Amino acid sequence: MKEKVARIIQFLKEVRAEARRVTWASRREIMAATAVVLIIVFLSAFYLGIVDLVLSALMKVVLG
Repeated sequence: MKEKVARIIQFLKEVRAEARRVTWASRREIMAATAVVLIIVFLSAFYLGIVDLVLSALMKVVLG
């Protein structure tokens, strides 16, 4: 059991050391990427909303 705990502690130490070596994105880069994602989400929602309206109107015409 002690060996297992020692292995877990060693693993967590290695994870911490590796996290220190990571090159993290700057706040500006994160904000820019977030803006791009939000724009794409809103454009996709708008497009799908228009497609839904057109298809709904088409179904009303076809089904009477």
